[in-house]
Amino acid sequence: MIGKILMSIIAVLAIFLGYVSTREGQFNYSRSGVINAPAEKIFPYLSDFSKGGEWSPYEKIDPNMKKTITGSPAQVGQAMDFEGNSDAGSGRLEMLRVIPNELVEIKLIMTKPVHAENIVTYKLTPEASGGTRFTWSMSGDGGYLTKLISVFIDCEKMIAGQFEVGINNLKTLIEAQK
Repeated sequence: MIGKILMSIIAVLAIFLGYVSTREGQFNYSRSGVINAPAEKIFPYLSDFSKGGEWSPYEKIDPNMKKTITGSPAQVGQAMDFEGNSDAGSGRLEMLRVIPNELVEIKLIMTKPVHAENIVTYKLTPEASGGTRFTWSMSGDGGYLTKLISVFIDCEKMIAGQFEVGINNLKTLIEAQK
């Protein structure tokens, strides 16, 4: 009897893990909003890691986060190593590509609570209204652990929801400067 129950549990577990392995591992989450200001006013906040604490929801999770910034703002190679609490995590941001007033591409390496490597992109696009569309996206390959987590948690909602908060924070910050 116990053997049959054990075999049933193993079979259900095998089916579940098989299902998890069929889920998409690649992801690309993106959100955007219009900021009523020219790209020249927005870009310095995206291309200088020392200004992230003014608008990024991730830095606000842990106000005591330890940050070490190397390199020059708006330059390929600028990096920020960070060590936060269990909610914020730890890792490194490194600028890979910078097009002034248009684009910043960043490699994000998380080391805690789990290891992950993703590409974060900040894109600024002029709007006909005179404002600027700010698009914040992140892409990567989450691997098996992300596939497993995504069965139980809507990862896009969780991550992109923070993007929306950050976009609104930056909008409020920039538009208050007028």
